[in-house]
Amino acid sequence: MELRRITDCVFYTMFNKESDRPVLGYINGQNRSLMVDSGNSINHVEWFNEAIRNEGLRTPEFIAITHWHWDHTFGMYAVNGTTIAHQKTNVKLAEIAKWEWTDSKMKERLEAGVEIEFADTCIRTEYPTLSEIRVVTSDISFEGYMEIDLGGITAELHHIPSPHSDDSVCIFIPQERVLFIGDAVGVDYYNNCYLDKDKLRSLITAIEGFDFDTCVVGHAEPISKQSIVNIMNSLMER
Repeated sequence: MELRRITDCVFYTMFNKESDRPVLGYINGQNRSLMVDSGNSINHVEWFNEAIRNEGLRTPEFIAITHWHWDHTFGMYAVNGTTIAHQKTNVKLAEIAKWEWTDSKMKERLEAGVEIEFADTCIRTEYPTLSEIRVVTSDISFEGYMEIDLGGITAELHHIPSPHSDDSVCIFIPQERVLFIGDAVGVDYYNNCYLDKDKLRSLITAIEGFDFDTCVVGHAEPISKQSIVNIMNSLMER
């Protein structure tokens, strides 16, 4: 896994389509560092840790979660730092933590519409041995807003409206003018790919309110502020 640089203090790893591994972020402060999302497995976490070691960077003291979906959270049990998520994220993860991970139980959830086919397929790709799946809640939860001083730079965690998931959180690094938004700009895959335009309109307003140059999204290359706004406006016109 390659660690790519956005600024002197902000990095990201690339997504992987095969098992739906999302982009992971790394913010390096003078005193502490923060990882954005925990990846989808222990293997994903280990690849991330190897990438930051290769750059001479320390293991992150904090891990901030953008939303509850499996590809962003199933690696949480394997990270070493303090994990942070929105209260709504933890409610959902507490529910999933009770699930049984067997072929038959996964098929039952798929047939009942509790899980979606794309996630089921990718989970099976990432976990040839389903019993290795472990789902946990975060160490710290918050509502609305949380700020973390990393030393010289600040990570601001904002709960934002999103058509993708109601627990969506963005991580803003004002000193570096970088905004991580996870999958906030997207349809609700757990509701027949419905696009709630009221939530999208509110998301546009929220994102336009941040003063940033680079937007890091969950499953694509980072883009400019104008580009992400243009994408959202295009979705509004669908």
